[in-house]
Formats: sequence, C-alpha cells, structure tokens
Amino acid sequence: MKTVLLAGAVCLAAWMAQGADVQELWKKNCASCHGPDGKGKTKAGREAGVVDLTDAKVQEKFTDEAMFKAVKEGVKEKDKTKMKPAERLNDKEIKRLIAHVRTLKK
Repeated sequence: MKTVLLAGAVCLAAWMAQGADVQELWKKNCASCHGPDGKGKTKAGREAGVVDLTDAKVQEKFTDEAMFKAVKEGVKEKDKTKMKPAERLNDKEIKRLIAHVRTLKK
C-alpha cells in the first residue's frame, strides 16, 4: 500500500512540475506577444495582429501540426516576419506549449 501511495505522490509531483514548467515556457517564449492569458492583448501582440487563442473558433482553424510548424519555423506574411521561429525550444517543449494553448480555449 505504501508503494502505491508513494508512486501516486511521485506522479502527482511530476505532473505539477510539468504544469509549472509549461507556464515558464509560455512566459519566456510566448507571453510577450500572446499575453499571459493567450488573448494577444499586448502591445507586441496588437502590432503583429496576434489572434485570441482563447477563442474556440480561432482554435478550430489550427491543427496541432500547423501550430507546431508555426512555432518551429515561424510565421511569415509576404516579406514580413509575424512570428520568429522558437529556435531554443525542442520538439517536446513545443508539443507541451501546444497542449497548453488547447487549455486556453473557452
């Protein structure tokens, strides 16, 4: 019984750490444009024309694969870079950020 409780506690601690970690990833890499809440109501977000990631209709337009590509490769519109590629992030971190974005939907 103690082993089961210990395993559960370890899993819970790992899950909580992962949640805190994705918040830190978001803060460091995304929040300056997308805002802490994903609404894009920052100065940089308004200038770049960032969409409201909490809007269910906006999220329906993007597959996880499209979001992954946007984060990995950046987003360009004609000759203008709207979002730089997240070169410091590995694939696992990008996938965790996408999962976080999906939790923002209202």
